[in-house]
Amino acid sequence: MEATLTIEQLAARSGMTVRNIRAHQARGLLSPPEVRRRVGYYGPNHVTQLELIRDLQAEGFNLAGIRRLLDDRRGTAERLAHFRRALADADVQRAETFTAAELGRRFRVDPEQAPRVLERAQRLGILVAAGEGRYRAPSASLLEVAEQVVQRGVSLDGALAVFEEIERNCDAVSAAFVSLFMHEVWEPFQREGMPVARWPEIEDSIARLRPLATDALVAIFGQRMSAQIDDAFGELTRRLSDPGEDGV
Repeated sequence: MEATLTIEQLAARSGMTVRNIRAHQARGLLSPPEVRRRVGYYGPNHVTQLELIRDLQAEGFNLAGIRRLLDDRRGTAERLAHFRRALADADVQRAETFTAAELGRRFRVDPEQAPRVLERAQRLGILVAAGEGRYRAPSASLLEVAEQVVQRGVSLDGALAVFEEIERNCDAVSAAFVSLFMHEVWEPFQREGMPVARWPEIEDSIARLRPLATDALVAIFGQRMSAQIDDAFGELTRRLSDPGEDGV
């Protein structure tokens, strides 16, 4: 595509300063502009390059490391950035914003208890402070689950405690799946020199990692939930059938 952006327009488009763009050019991190009548013009490829540099810096890469990745003719940096964006897009969830009063009514929270409950919900990532007494729920569906649990007689504190336990266990499960992928798929691929012919296979493995992990987690959870329900109701039946039990 034709280069039509001045360096000032490129700065506005990429979110970087003109000074940073010039510095990246001087270090060889950014392709030179197309010069017409002594004016340098930049195109979509330059925007992509700057976005990649910004993402790699956010990941903790220093400029020397970024230079090595960008110099890689296999396009490793671009491919990894593409994978990351694709996975992030797949995780986009519907978000909603509420006032503290709206949340209090929705979950029947005593006004005196509201600050403590809000703080706990923020710690779990269920709510994020949005300023001016408003809170954003990154996942409206998770908030709806919490609301339905409360409507069925479970206290909000009890529901948050369970969510906290789920979060701890999900961190361990997620780490296990990612570690498995890195050890079994990525590391052998890297040892082979990351051959171009195998990139489509790696792309497919990365794209399928999240849904496969989710399917496995749901299937195992369903089995364990059934077992826990059987155990709980078995114990309840035993108590009801024993004339010596208290309250019967």
